[in-house]
Amino acid sequence: MGIVTTIAPVALALIMLGLGASLTVKDFTRVFQNPKEFFVGLICQLIVLPIIGYLLIIILKTPIELALGVMLIAAAPGGVTSNVLTKFADGDVALSISLTAFASLISIVSVPYIVFLSIDLFNISYVEKEISMLGISLKMFFVVTVPVIIGMLVRKFADQFILKNMKIIQRISIGLFIIVFIAIYIEEWDSIVMFLTKAGTIALTLNIIMMIIGFYTAKFFASGVAQQRCISLECGLQNGTLAVFVGTQLFEDMIYMVPTAAYALIMMTTSVLFVIFLRRKIN
Repeated sequence: MGIVTTIAPVALALIMLGLGASLTVKDFTRVFQNPKEFFVGLICQLIVLPIIGYLLIIILKTPIELALGVMLIAAAPGGVTSNVLTKFADGDVALSISLTAFASLISIVSVPYIVFLSIDLFNISYVEKEISMLGISLKMFFVVTVPVIIGMLVRKFADQFILKNMKIIQRISIGLFIIVFIAIYIEEWDSIVMFLTKAGTIALTLNIIMMIIGFYTAKFFASGVAQQRCISLECGLQNGTLAVFVGTQLFEDMIYMVPTAAYALIMMTTSVLFVIFLRRKIN
């Protein structure tokens, strides 16, 4: 797990730096103009998704060694990828960016809380590293919140440069995300193959259910089709790099990262197919 442990914090910090560079203060204040869509998306991501993940673990009788991995990915909020795919899907990009911004900052509290609550619920005793919820939150603060703030400051003082290079920044972020998961596949291929069916089943089920829940919840509460597409993608696309980072802080064994690796592959596939379907429907 050495390579992943080394690159995950660096990759996550750089991804969050890129996210910060794409943000302005308006992305935070905008939510007060259309609070309904924002809170629908945020509740689906931060509350409904972990609950659905927990219920699926019980229903599908997921092995305990994979259960916390499922909750890790369910706890991680959407990342930069959701912003990019929302744009391709002709969704509400501004809403997507605002959701990603707020969820990412809230994650330094929500992710540790959900993970440690899951440890208690499943009576898990195999967390090998002595680390507290506060310890995880502090580490997340330095690799999530601080880079976002730095990125926003860079955007403020080099606005034109950032705007001209936004596509490159997004591509770098997605590239770093891919590198982390390639490293997992290389290091733990045997374990991934061994548990792929069980991990893949719950990951696929969780992903599809959340995209459907996001789409139809937004259809009922949100103001338009663009918001539906945005919230559906935000619910289906999680920050896998963040999940990996938290996992490396808790475990010595990479087996607990298998659901995250499976979800990362599945979410990209289903989300791209969803975007292709929407674009064909538009045309």
